[in-house]
Amino acid sequence: MQTMTNTLTTDVKATIAQIQRCAEAGADIVRVSVPDADSGKAMKEIVRESPVPLVADIHFHYKRAIEAAEAGAGCLRINPGNIGDAARVKEVIKAARDHGCSIRIGVNAGSLEKHLLEKYGEPCPDAMVESGLDHIKILEDNDFLDFKISMKASDIFMTAAAYQQLSEQTDAPFHMGITEAGGFVGGTVKSAIGLGNLLWMGIGDTMRVSLSADPEEEVKIGFEILKSLGLRHRGVNIISCPSCARQGFDVIKTVETLEKRLDHIKTPMSLSIIGCVVNGPGEALMTDVGFTGGGAGSGMVYLAGKQSHKMSNDQMIDHIVEQVEKKAEELEAARAAEAQAAE
Repeated sequence: MQTMTNTLTTDVKATIAQIQRCAEAGADIVRVSVPDADSGKAMKEIVRESPVPLVADIHFHYKRAIEAAEAGAGCLRINPGNIGDAARVKEVIKAARDHGCSIRIGVNAGSLEKHLLEKYGEPCPDAMVESGLDHIKILEDNDFLDFKISMKASDIFMTAAAYQQLSEQTDAPFHMGITEAGGFVGGTVKSAIGLGNLLWMGIGDTMRVSLSADPEEEVKIGFEILKSLGLRHRGVNIISCPSCARQGFDVIKTVETLEKRLDHIKTPMSLSIIGCVVNGPGEALMTDVGFTGGGAGSGMVYLAGKQSHKMSNDQMIDHIVEQVEKKAEELEAARAAEAQAAE
């Protein structure tokens, strides 16, 4: 799971703080823009303080990539369309090899090479794939194999088609994203459709949900996409109904409150919050903790899929938080015991 900082890279303190927040939200990798020499200098301290590997985002000036490799970046993201000619790319490859740095070939529909735009007339999947294969060849011809590649566009159909076509021609790792997807709501929907379909087909190794929102939100949405597909699990997966006239308590406000109060739980587990007994008992059978509205100001608490005890609606939120925290401790203890037994 990857995201990208939006602070000024030269503001070292703010950038490190944002990276730390993203890591706490679950980011495995964070990308940092290196647009100028001062940003390259700042990377040395940022890399030293970062809790996760950093990708240096490079555009237009190949020397920034060399400086980022020297500063200790874990990966260099270069855009083939604007990094320069093959000779400059070779210099970047040498710097990456010398400093143990990987490379991400970042193909973007909005910045394809001029000769490809002339050949195809406009950005399209064929042009993106040809660009990617051309640059893979440059790396492979220089005996550099520590790379991954992305095929990004703001159009989900173009993006999906490019990744599908490329997946048939290379087994290189893919970084995925729907670039410039938009604001929080619109961008989330576009990313869920585009990335979800590719992941469903087994395509993708790293991913970023690109939103005009805080980077931490990108990470959270990304994990929700992965959780919905059963690919990765982190934190509490809340299964809740949309609410209706049958609800025995205010489901919407309850879920909003629980999402905030359970944000600190990182242990993968499930929680069902259902307003009435139509679907509540059935959903609770499949979750670690559950609560089903029953009317008369109270509902039923379920633990490990079984009815446990009644609880008043007034005390329900505090009680559920307590039960989830207790279950998380139990699960972590069991995992620790299993790990110790395996040693």
